[in-house]
Amino acid sequence: MTAIRSKICGMKTPEDIAAAAEAGAAYVGLNFFAKSARSVSIAQAAVLASGAPVGLAKVGLVVNPTDAELDAITGAVPLDMIQLHGAESPERVAEVKARYGLPVMKVIGVAEAADLGPIDIYSQVADQIMIDAKAPKGAVLPGGNGVAFDWQLLAGKKYWQAPWMLAGGLTPDNVAEAIHKTGTRQVDVASGVESAPAQKDPQLMQAFVTATRDL
Repeated sequence: MTAIRSKICGMKTPEDIAAAAEAGAAYVGLNFFAKSARSVSIAQAAVLASGAPVGLAKVGLVVNPTDAELDAITGAVPLDMIQLHGAESPERVAEVKARYGLPVMKVIGVAEAADLGPIDIYSQVADQIMIDAKAPKGAVLPGGNGVAFDWQLLAGKKYWQAPWMLAGGLTPDNVAEAIHKTGTRQVDVASGVESAPAQKDPQLMQAFVTATRDL
């Protein structure tokens, strides 16, 4: 069985990147959504991505981006993947893939069984799917709200056309349970490894990745 791959999202400093790599993360996320406390400017992201160790995949999180916004980001930041975290249509996912030549991860928010339907559609056009907790009503952020959904909704449904990743309220204390219940082989964390809002904690990052080992 393949090892669990962890993505740590919301990198703000070179120290965050170094700690994520040291912990054994497979991916790091750079957040370009201005309303998020974890957001970074294009200039900041360029420095962070350029300094990342070889083999650590850099993922750019964007929400309903225009071509102009993506042109600016991809023109300056050496990304390995684009994460679409808004209401992008399957057609838009395909457009982004074709225009930028980068793998695209589409995020699907889930709160109930009916929310799983779009996964079948998006998995035909996206390179990866992230299954996240649907944002609470009135939430400013589309994700990264530190809330989980009922993982039993994914029991027995772990095979889609594209690889997928579990997100939403994961922490070092519950990630092993989430993996066992859903069968996921990839997990994403942001607030669950922070000692304060938007402040990554190296010890929590290490504890999170360690908790996924040997599962």
